Amino acid sequence: MADHYELGKKGEQVACDFLLEKGYEILSRNYHFQKAEIDIIAQVKELLVVVEVKTRTSVYYGNPQDFVNEKKIKLLVKAINKYVDDNDIDLEIRFDIVAIVFEKNKFSVEHIEDAFLHF
Repeated sequence: MADHYELGKKGEQVACDFLLEKGYEILSRNYHFQKAEIDIIAQVKELLVVVEVKTRTSVYYGNPQDFVNEKKIKLLVKAINKYVDDNDIDLEIRFDIVAIVFEKNKFSVEHIEDAFLHF
C-alpha cells in the first residue's frame, strides 16, 4: 500500500464488500456533515447502520477499533441525525465498527455490532 489515504480507501471498499456479502444494502459512503464523516451508511432489515471503518497495517499500537474515541462518536451521532432528518428515515439506528488489519498482503475483517455500547 502506498500511503495512509490509499489504505483507508481500500479498507472502506473491503468493508463495503464484506457488508454486501452479509446482506446489507449500502445507502451512502463518505457522508459529510460539518466536521463529521460517516464512512458507510447501510440498511439491514429494519435497521439503519452507521459504520465506522478503521484500517491499520498492524495491531502493534492497538486494535483498529481502539482508535474510535468519544469525540468521533459525538460527531457520528450529529451527522446521522442530519442524514435521518434530510431523508425522512424512520428506522432504528445502530452504530458498528468494521476493524480491518492489512498484514502480509491480506485483509482480516472484524465486524463489531453495536460498538458504541462498549464506551
